[in-house]
Amino acid sequence: MISFDEALASVVAIGQPLGVETIPFPEASGRVLAKAVSARFAMPRTDVSAMDGYAVRDADLCALPFSLPIAGESVAGSPPGQVLPARAAMRIFTGAPLPEGADRVIVQESAQRDGNVVTFHRSYGPGRHIRKAGSDFRAGELLMPAGRLLDWKSLTTAAAGDRGEVSVFLRPRVAIIATGDELADPGVAGTRPGAIPESVSYGIAALTTQQGGIVVRCERLPDQPARLRIAAAQALADADLLIMIGGASVGDRDHSRSVFEQDLDYVFPKVAIKPGKPVWLARVGRRLVLGLPGNPTSALVTARLFLVPLLQGLSGRDPGEAVVFETMICSDPLPDCGDRETFLRARRIDGSLRLAVSQDSSGQLELATCDALIRLLPGTPALPAGTAVSFLPF
Repeated sequence: MISFDEALASVVAIGQPLGVETIPFPEASGRVLAKAVSARFAMPRTDVSAMDGYAVRDADLCALPFSLPIAGESVAGSPPGQVLPARAAMRIFTGAPLPEGADRVIVQESAQRDGNVVTFHRSYGPGRHIRKAGSDFRAGELLMPAGRLLDWKSLTTAAAGDRGEVSVFLRPRVAIIATGDELADPGVAGTRPGAIPESVSYGIAALTTQQGGIVVRCERLPDQPARLRIAAAQALADADLLIMIGGASVGDRDHSRSVFEQDLDYVFPKVAIKPGKPVWLARVGRRLVLGLPGNPTSALVTARLFLVPLLQGLSGRDPGEAVVFETMICSDPLPDCGDRETFLRARRIDGSLRLAVSQDSSGQLELATCDALIRLLPGTPALPAGTAVSFLPF
């Protein structure tokens, strides 16, 4: 059994990208860049208007009011190169190329048009309302570095590079097997005496997808070694990572470690934490197997601690960034944690942490409302309310 820090360091080390592929840009949402995106050309490509109004030459400005003939029009998407004649104005719209010779744009609120003549009757101020060519970025400039997740904001910036294809890391393929004779599908458990709804695999599948993985199969099986052995072999053939939920302890019906045809090459066999001591990680050939406890709270806590950084690393992100602890005051007194590192569920309320009423490893009621894991090091004594504690967003 190893410490939490040792286990996390092992996950960070083993969480390496699985490969690279090139995909059409419209399919890039949620992917991680394997190659930086640079700009094919400057933005704006030429000087453009920042407002709707009239392009004019400084040399033609007179005491208000004064009038100029309208020599033409420039709209967004017009080809650049129009020339503004001397002693004239040109109607121009936001984003439109500035005609050659123009020095400023006078906004339309300061002007009044009558046919092909515009009269400037209000003070137009010192602003020129021009976006200079390359003022956003230059041709060849880095827009998005490798390793960046293409979320809704970074995807917008990357699109400005005008790249039809992007190089991204492969998404890890994940199989999930939940074990337990007592488990039944939600909606069915109530019809079978002694059954309980199987809940953990749904949360783990959602977390996997959220963190960039692809769930290629998700099964619920009874504690039957023969069936589990077949399912595990099929899962390892299909997936880069197999997540076994339940059966991680040492009871007579705990089979999740013993159903593999090859011997497990443990990264770690268990971790000195509470909840979640039975969590384990191993290699089976070229594949990875993560064993999560069957109790819902233990499963979700260990998934946050180890599955999240593992998936981020496998999908091309920095796994170390997935587990960064912050500090906040806890408004409740804290119990002593004994000889195992302890993670307490809590909620962030009005700038402080409040403990979940129940810290039971099988609890589910408060999982949806808890958004923090308070970290207590081994041997930490009971602490009074108002203590600053280390916590991880949950």
